Amino acid sequence: MKISCSSLSPLVLALMLTPALAKDEKTIPPVGDWQEQYAYSVGVQAYIYAFPILQLATLRHKWATDAASFPYAAPNHFYHFRDIVDADYKDGGSPNNDTLYSWGFFDLSKEPVVLAHPDMGERYFVFQLADMYADNFGYVGKRTTGSKAGAFLIVGPDWQGETPANVQGVIRARTPHALVFGRTFVEDRNDVAAVNKLQDQYQVVPLSLWDKPGATLPENRDVQVPADSQRDPLADWKTINQAMAQNPPAAKDKQLLELFATVGIGPGLNGQLELLDEASKRGLARAAQGGRPMVGGMSAAGVANKPVNGWHFSRKNGGRAGLEDDFRGRAICAAGGIICNEPQEATYIVAYADVDGQPLDGNKRYILHFAKGQLPPVKEFWSLTLYGPDKNLVDNPINRYAIRDRTPGVKQNADGSMSLYLQNDSPGKDKESNWLPSPRQGRFYLALRAYVPDDAVLNQTWQPPTVKQMD
Repeated sequence: MKISCSSLSPLVLALMLTPALAKDEKTIPPVGDWQEQYAYSVGVQAYIYAFPILQLATLRHKWATDAASFPYAAPNHFYHFRDIVDADYKDGGSPNNDTLYSWGFFDLSKEPVVLAHPDMGERYFVFQLADMYADNFGYVGKRTTGSKAGAFLIVGPDWQGETPANVQGVIRARTPHALVFGRTFVEDRNDVAAVNKLQDQYQVVPLSLWDKPGATLPENRDVQVPADSQRDPLADWKTINQAMAQNPPAAKDKQLLELFATVGIGPGLNGQLELLDEASKRGLARAAQGGRPMVGGMSAAGVANKPVNGWHFSRKNGGRAGLEDDFRGRAICAAGGIICNEPQEATYIVAYADVDGQPLDGNKRYILHFAKGQLPPVKEFWSLTLYGPDKNLVDNPINRYAIRDRTPGVKQNADGSMSLYLQNDSPGKDKESNWLPSPRQGRFYLALRAYVPDDAVLNQTWQPPTVKQMD
């Protein structure tokens, strides 16, 4: 009977071929080398999978314990950005210049919390809720739940209990810890005080204290401490393992976790990690050392997004990439934006290069020209923001970091079109109103945000114009 190789499992096929390969001693790796290479290969894949929880666990510790940091808040408390973000913020994540942030981590391991907001009128606002793997599990905001005053019960994955009568809904997190990104539209600095008053009315209250006037909200900054990567080459893996123990991976990822466990990576496997042979430890150390710049490089190149006219549209599964097994996209999201909005809430269109495919360079001058009637179609608003390679806003002499549909003074051309100038020096007094300053030197990138975009943006029938270098 003739047997087709394609009908055999990879393991059986490998066993059949092994004796033949072994006849040539040159194909047999030195003892120890295969363990290092195997641990490295598995480790690279595990790093991509686990990068979001490594990133969020590290940020949670910093935000909870470093008083010099902003955000700085204990879990189950908001940190409110009280002014528009500028170049003084250095924690990356491509912060927008359109809204005031209200950020925080939730600890739902002991009990749920109630997230509440006042009547927001016509102002755009949103609270984006994501698990510790950077996958969104819910939204509270103008688009999804409306603008009237509301309270919503945020519960952990295993919570069972009675829902208070005075909440509008229950939102279940997939992990016992979670992240909330609140964004409240701010017109300009003259509007900041009005937004601050709204922020003062935002609440995160443990269920046991909800609706109890005068209750003092507990503050506990006792969070997981990341291992020290300066002293321990396996530190990232130890942080990942501990974070996974607190926030177990999705059940659907069982086979991946079984593979990772063969090199000591997985929920609570630090003991197994320490028992690995030295060659495997070297392989994992290499994977961790190269993992972060690898993910950062993928993020900077926009490799998971669809290229259009030199721009990259955010993925249609943006914000829920891991739920759809797009683990590379999820890692890129965590590296570039900490967590990512879903396109229906805000579509991000990013440019790293000009129309000729050359990286955007602060030493050069560029123009972005929107034809008449071709500005981004949105239900809320759009903005164009410029960032340096560190994913922070770029310091500049006029303190302008973004141009949006309602930026005061921005001019249209006589034919109804609009030209924006991207360069490190003034394009001239008559054009400064449309100038978005770039760094003096080095690379930069652009993020065009469409808040609650029309279908033309979502299905990409509308496309942004190309970024062209000027002579």
